[in-house]
Amino acid sequence: MTLNVLFAAISERYDQYFAPLTAAFEKAGLGINLSDTHQPDVVDYIVYAPNSPVQDFTPYTRCKAVLNLWAGVEAVVNNPTLKVPLTRMVDHGLTRGMVEWVTAQTLRHHLNLDLFIHGQSGEWLDHHTAPLAQDRTVCMLGLGELGRVCAETLRDMGFHMRGWARSEKTISGVKSYHGEDGLKDALSGSDIVILLLPDTPATENILNAQTLSYLNKGAYVINPGRGPLIDDQALIAALDSGQLAHATLDVFRTEPLPTTDPYWAHPKVTVVPHRASETRASTSAAVIAENIRRNEAGEPLLHLVDRTAGY
Repeated sequence: MTLNVLFAAISERYDQYFAPLTAAFEKAGLGINLSDTHQPDVVDYIVYAPNSPVQDFTPYTRCKAVLNLWAGVEAVVNNPTLKVPLTRMVDHGLTRGMVEWVTAQTLRHHLNLDLFIHGQSGEWLDHHTAPLAQDRTVCMLGLGELGRVCAETLRDMGFHMRGWARSEKTISGVKSYHGEDGLKDALSGSDIVILLLPDTPATENILNAQTLSYLNKGAYVINPGRGPLIDDQALIAALDSGQLAHATLDVFRTEPLPTTDPYWAHPKVTVVPHRASETRASTSAAVIAENIRRNEAGEPLLHLVDRTAGY
């Protein structure tokens, strides 16, 4: 039996994904008719990016599942027309890309590399010695797939790792906290905080004036998660007061970030245009093919979204 799979994303992505998906479907033993122009009433599965033209799922009457290309699903999870299972993307390439970016930014701030990168004034700065990783406390907010692997990598480098999640998690070598009561303990005394939480009503503004005050003075914030996790005005106030030394931000409430946004001109903010990591066709295609194979075989879908929790 041939299955009709609709690729629903911005048009240029189709050319990137066609060959890897075709190869992955063949390897999985699936008969797939992949197209970005299938009529809605013949579609069995949708490979989906929330910025695609498809916003009303009502016409897709025989669709069995929507397979999201992104790790984040906040832009689609509450769509009232989506009645079939929704999966999020968890794949090796996305994970490794995030690990490398988070590690690089953590080491950048840990070693205060900006002091030398921007310190080309002719002054010989021989007085700066960074602490060892074992003397630096890093807090990971979010212990899902991305947060867990990033925390384990930094743990293995010797950092004193803490982690926080909405529900209890157990990671060897990472002091883990959970729930509202655990957030203060996780942040208190931390030198670097990294945000890898989903964007939900429960996580919006999780870094605010109160929670930022728990960090050690001169702490660093790294956000490759979601823009609404941070109260922007509170963050700028903490930077201006010296409570924070620097913030490296990859995500924002409005993207692209408006040219008038104060983050662009702030001397203690690094703006990154949502480039920490992304889904790669070469590695994500196998995940998509495996999920279709599993569903057709009556097996549970991988990375199924909990529509109530929002991720």
